Amino acid sequence: MKSKFLLFAVAVFTVFIFSGCDPDPVIPNEEELITTLTYTLTGPNTVILSFEDLDGDGGTAPTIIGGTLEANQSYTGTIILLNSTETPPEDIGAEVAEEDDEHQFFFTSSISDLSVTYNDEDGNGNPLGLATTITTGEPGSGTLTVTLRHEPAKDAAGVADGDITNAGGETDIEVSFDIEVI
Repeated sequence: MKSKFLLFAVAVFTVFIFSGCDPDPVIPNEEELITTLTYTLTGPNTVILSFEDLDGDGGTAPTIIGGTLEANQSYTGTIILLNSTETPPEDIGAEVAEEDDEHQFFFTSSISDLSVTYNDEDGNGNPLGLATTITTGEPGSGTLTVTLRHEPAKDAAGVADGDITNAGGETDIEVSFDIEVI
């Protein structure tokens, strides 16, 4: 009987010692919820491309608003990312800027005469994409897809030029906006 009690006491003591005081482990770089992406383009006219999905994946479909750009023009673009499920909304863009070496936006368009260039970079001189310039050519219509990658291979072929093909990493958000160039 004493040996059973002793084994029980040792087992309880061992569990107590190894359980520690912190019941909730900290997960580094836990993925943030991005419910809102706003891409404001300022040029001859101001165009606000927006994505909002307040319930996250599943549930209600997101609201996506595209825009109309003028042909043969340049637009300065800025991206804002929010988690609007919190009050006040959490600025995820600030976190992306703080962890700039771990993030990069990619811009792909089905409009052949539309190009996007980076106006910002991370601490290592690699592109980030919170600030851009969009240049339009001849009229046309199609989509502009904005993709944010977490931990892309920024030194892979083409990635510094905005080619997502070899980027790897994980997609934090990807949105396709309908665009018309007139």
